[in-house]
Amino acid sequence: MVTIMNENDAQMQTIMGLIVNGGNAKSDSMEAIHAAKKGDFETAAAKLADADKSLIEAHHSQTAMLTQEASGDPVPVSLLMVHGQDHLMNAITFRDLAGEVVDMYKKIG
Repeated sequence: MVTIMNENDAQMQTIMGLIVNGGNAKSDSMEAIHAAKKGDFETAAAKLADADKSLIEAHHSQTAMLTQEASGDPVPVSLLMVHGQDHLMNAITFRDLAGEVVDMYKKIG
């Protein structure tokens, strides 16, 4: 049986990509801070790298929507879309700050 994804399903999948990958990036960033606090800078670096991978995946989802919009096919804005974008922006900010916190722990440790 072949399942055909409609436009709403595709958009929901894209939005969920933002939410899930943004959430994973934020979680990995927090784990990096906790590892650095314990002096485990190898794990901290690995967690920051994992966060970066999740952010790249989320960025791919966002780019798909931007490309659609730029090609003249408007992307409907929904509360879930706004939530997904908010999740991504918070994850990016959190990742940036986590990198700084890990660096601070390295210097004081």
